Order: sequence, then C-alpha cells, then structure tokens
Amino acid sequence: MLKPLREISPGRRNALGLAFFVLFFVAWGIATLGGFVPKTFLADPIAMLRSGWVLLTEQGFAKDIGFTIWRVLGGFVLAAIVAVPLGVAMGAYKPVEAFFEPFVSFARYLPASAFIPLLILWAGIGEAQKLALIFIGSFFQLVLMIALQVGGTRRDLVEAAYTLGASDVGIVRSVLIPAAAPQIAETLRLVLGWAWTYVIVAELIGASNGIGHMITDSQALLATDQIIFGIITIGAIGLVSDVLFKRLNRRMFGWASI
Repeated sequence: MLKPLREISPGRRNALGLAFFVLFFVAWGIATLGGFVPKTFLADPIAMLRSGWVLLTEQGFAKDIGFTIWRVLGGFVLAAIVAVPLGVAMGAYKPVEAFFEPFVSFARYLPASAFIPLLILWAGIGEAQKLALIFIGSFFQLVLMIALQVGGTRRDLVEAAYTLGASDVGIVRSVLIPAAAPQIAETLRLVLGWAWTYVIVAELIGASNGIGHMITDSQALLATDQIIFGIITIGAIGLVSDVLFKRLNRRMFGWASI
C-alpha cells in the first residue's frame, strides 16, 4: 500500500527503477518491430544497438563522448568555482545580495542558446565558445540557488553562535557554510544535469566532434538509429554521474537528509 513519504528499501527502489526501463524498451520494441511506427521515423532497439556498436568500434564515437564529457565538466567546474563563493556572499551579506541579485535574476531567465551567435563572434567555434556557453547556462542558476540556501539558515543557530562569541567572519565560516553545505551539494548535482543540455546545444552548431556533432550528422543521413543511440548515451552518462554525485553527497553529509 502506498503511503506518502514512506521510505522503501534500496533493493526495492532499484528494482522499481529497473522495471521502468524494461517496460520502456518493451513498449519501444513492440511499436517499432511490430510495424506500428515506420523505422524511418523511429529505429527499433536492435538496430539502435547495432548502430551504436558500429559507432563505437569503427567510427571513433568514444572520442566524441570524451570531448563532450570534458566540455561539460570544464564549463561546469568553472561556473561552480565562481558561483559558490559569490552565492555564499550574497546569502550571508544583504548589501552584496542587493547589489548582485537584480542582475542575476535578470540573467538567469536569458536562454543560454541565445548567446551562441555572440560567443561564436567573440571566441570562434573552438572549445572556448562551448565552455563559455555551459558557464553561462550554469553560473546564474547556481548563484541564486546557493544564495537562497545560505540565506535560509536557521536564525537560532546564528544567534547561538554570536552568544558563544563568534565573529562575523566566524558566523559565515562555522555556521552558514556548514548548515547550507548539503543543499549546496544537491544544487551542484542538479545543475550538472542542466549543463548536459547546454553542451549538446553548443555541439549542434560549429562543432567537429562530440555527441551533438554526431547527432547532427546522423540527422542529415536520416539515421534515427544513430540519433537515438547518441541520446541514450547522454542519458546513460548523466544517470551514472548523477548516482555517483548523490552517493558522494551522502557520504560527505550523511547527517543530512539528502
């Protein structure tokens, strides 16, 4: 019987998650192999796997995957290095928040893809343009979310620290950052997923390698099997990175309910 917010065992959770993927592929196979959907529009799972094997063994797709992972991690790490301290400062100090928050709120509504023409003009079509696009797409989201988490620290903890003689800097270092650290880690995990959408957009335009470049080439050939394999590859890598990030967060902040 389903009960709201009731926890389930890890084994049952994994089994339910796996069951969805099994049902998804079964439905996909019935729709395509059964002739309900033309293969020109949607390749069947078997053809997709065969094309994926050819891509990996004969067409150097593994290198494309490596380039895409490098771009995601590079742009995301750069964004986090700048966004985390700025977000902490905005959450801790109201004058800093008042100065930056209007612009950050304005900028985070701008679609990162709209900057592609300018970034190509400024940085060309090399790696700098792609890293910059991921940076823009991740940075403003991170800053505002981290500022809200730091600013939402329980006031009784702050008052207790002042009562014990903590300084203003000590409050930030010993109270605000530790209290918000689990939520900041979860924010980083979530925004890393968004970074994957930005890298594919960057690779669809002016790229000579990467998963997005392969998808674009496959579109020109109407190779839906290759397109689907590229999409599934992105999802698989994202799922693995998300699970690893979540486990790392739980190990680092086991005392928090994340």
